[in-house]
Amino acid sequence: QVQLVESGGGLVQAGDSLRLSCAASGRTFSSMGWFRQAPGKEREFVADIGWKVYSTKYGDSVKGRFIISRNQFTRMVWLQMNSLKPEDTAVYYCAAASSQVSSYASYEYTYWGQGTQVTVSS
Repeated sequence: QVQLVESGGGLVQAGDSLRLSCAASGRTFSSMGWFRQAPGKEREFVADIGWKVYSTKYGDSVKGRFIISRNQFTRMVWLQMNSLKPEDTAVYYCAAASSQVSSYASYEYTYWGQGTQVTVSS
């Protein structure tokens, strides 16, 4: 059974940093990603990292501020979030894809964690 468990969310001030963690179990994935969803908004792609090949992809709104990383042996994925802004406030979800993703749309990811809240105050 596949499980993705996020941790690390919280309340921070604008300009602060925060690191989210995702512990994966159950199987090997093609890639893993982070998405976020703010109240009243659609789920937004944040970042993706390949599992066999260390390749990364970022959403435009976080490029240059967020860094995704992973450890194959511990099956952990992290999202280092720097220079946080109030507009980064959302529930952040860890997701895993069974096959290669192409558009980084949420429907390409099969497995999802329960989400962790990140709140950035101004």
